[in-house]
Amino acid sequence: MPLQPQTLGTALDEKLTLHSALCRREAGAFQKAVQSGDDVVVACTQETRLFAELAQQTEGATSVIKFVNIRETGGWSRDAAQASPKIAALLAVAHLPDAEPVATVTYKSAGRVLIIGELDAAERAAGLLSDALDVTLFSLGTGRDGGLQERRYPVLAGKIQRLTGWLGAFELHWQRNNAIDLDLCTRCNACLAVCPEGAIGFDYQIDDALCKSHRACVKACGVAGAIDFGRAPEALSEKFDLVLDLRATPAFTQHALPQGYFRWDGQDSRTLLKLRSLVGEFEKPRFFNYKQKLCAHSRNEKTGCTACIDVCSASAISSQRDRQQIVVNPNLCVGCGACTTVCPSGALTFAYPRPGEQGAKIKTLLGTYARTGGKQAALLLHSQEAGTRLLADLGRLARLDPATHGVPARVLPLALWHTVSVGLELWLSAIAHGASQVWVLMTDEEAPQYREAVRAQMDVAQAILGGLGYQGEHFRILEARDARDLAALDAQLQAAPAQGVAQAAGFAVQADKRATLELALDHLMTQATARPEAIALPAAGSPLGTLSINKDACTLCLSCVSACPASALQDNPELPQLKFIEKNCVQCGLCATTCPENAITLQPRLLLTPQRKEARVLNESQPYQCIRCSKPFGTLKAIESMLGKLAGHAMFQGAAAERLKMCSDCRVIDIYSADNEIKITDIR
Repeated sequence: MPLQPQTLGTALDEKLTLHSALCRREAGAFQKAVQSGDDVVVACTQETRLFAELAQQTEGATSVIKFVNIRETGGWSRDAAQASPKIAALLAVAHLPDAEPVATVTYKSAGRVLIIGELDAAERAAGLLSDALDVTLFSLGTGRDGGLQERRYPVLAGKIQRLTGWLGAFELHWQRNNAIDLDLCTRCNACLAVCPEGAIGFDYQIDDALCKSHRACVKACGVAGAIDFGRAPEALSEKFDLVLDLRATPAFTQHALPQGYFRWDGQDSRTLLKLRSLVGEFEKPRFFNYKQKLCAHSRNEKTGCTACIDVCSASAISSQRDRQQIVVNPNLCVGCGACTTVCPSGALTFAYPRPGEQGAKIKTLLGTYARTGGKQAALLLHSQEAGTRLLADLGRLARLDPATHGVPARVLPLALWHTVSVGLELWLSAIAHGASQVWVLMTDEEAPQYREAVRAQMDVAQAILGGLGYQGEHFRILEARDARDLAALDAQLQAAPAQGVAQAAGFAVQADKRATLELALDHLMTQATARPEAIALPAAGSPLGTLSINKDACTLCLSCVSACPASALQDNPELPQLKFIEKNCVQCGLCATTCPENAITLQPRLLLTPQRKEARVLNESQPYQCIRCSKPFGTLKAIESMLGKLAGHAMFQGAAAERLKMCSDCRVIDIYSADNEIKITDIR
């Protein structure tokens, strides 16, 4: 890999010195750098531990040290000679300040662990944990060997009703329904010896299907008094900090399990090592911000958008329709960001890192790449753990195997906390900032619904670019389990560039999702080679679109206006009109759900004319005038519809029917001035 210090220094606006053995004989240069107080970027991740130790041993070392991998991601490939623009871009991103701190979520664990399983397996697991954790067992039968003669741990048994919670706050609800009380049982085995049916096993519980009520066990239990067939079933609950589940069918079925909950097959020792380490106080970022006023989930106890609830792999999001909002449990949230990606309104935003910080990385990466002579950049988004490991393995494989290409020079990798934390607005911003393509590398980390959500958003983004005349495939998911899979994707990594913008945008990504989307769309429209009046978009995942109104059915009741969370639907205080601003519409469907006449249909699309940002009239009607004072008080269609529906009702005949044609004031006057009305004071 021929590094060019002068070229890289020009791109980074600083003087660079090339070091080829910084972790060995040139370590003094590193120690001198960390004494300067300036941030130090080490362009190699191979000896991260060694550099950290050198910094600790260096007197006066105050610099913040950052690491970036330019070797496996840029240098070890067939394109290494053309990789200088990519390397400059990666170094420029490494120079950016770290994400600002955010609020945190705290977990406290005293190490009280519940092990659920057959008694023999549970006791074996307990033996590997009890020196570090406070163990309680929940017995689900004897297993092959049964329990130990010596009772070393508290044992619960019965029927599990539910298990809820997270690290430090699990709660088990179960029903104790066996005649043998395990708290009193001494495991003397006297009951086993006398039971003629063999209904009692080495889990010290009675099998009701085998027991014939001889009750010899009661007499044998004697003084201990652990057996009582008259004991009523008892509902109990107990709290734990950690759970180890040995069952084939787990307590939690979601893809992202609660922190502190582990499944174990009896083989992988890493699970037990993780459990042993979870004693103390722990913190994680609060990954999301929620603005209820922007949320399109519910209005007037009607449900609209459920995208975040449907996509959450941790079951951390629930509906509160009575409060017109969703609720995110920060303790269950794993920070994948999928909810923020599919949220059409921007009510949910990713907090760590913030959208602006993520956008600055993308803009810096693409801008530096272009300034250094790079062309047709493909932005490769990957997770910072599995994805980073796969790319490093691919680079090493390319170093050793001539048939493996490695990461091409035009492919710019960007590590994310999670691959689904970035969506439509940032993908389109990347294209606007000069990317030719945006690829998302997915591994076994991603839940199935994440793939569906990303594909749906990519279909929308591709439809927009295709409609604007940008040629080629701009968005793609790359599926890989290991480096060999990634090497097999060589043809995709080498895919022909798609058409990008002629001039890169200069805007900064905003905190508001819709604002960022509008900036990206405006720039892409300006650079477009095609300008149809409108672009049809897929129904799934589209946050853009219009409404179709059945004017024959619509009575202009305006219930849709009060239901709209984005102020896309508006009324006119002066006239019976329903107005619509298409730019504001998030396609949540609350208007269609609320409409009593079923007169509204959603139409996903991107309108390219100026009318998209202007209020236009969807429906209007003549005002209905009071038959007594001529004051307008409703719409002609609404009053006629009401009269038609009530025409056969016994309560609305004659004078009562005529009052329906009056305004509220005249209705009261007519009631009190009518001679033939019976008043309650006349009744004796």
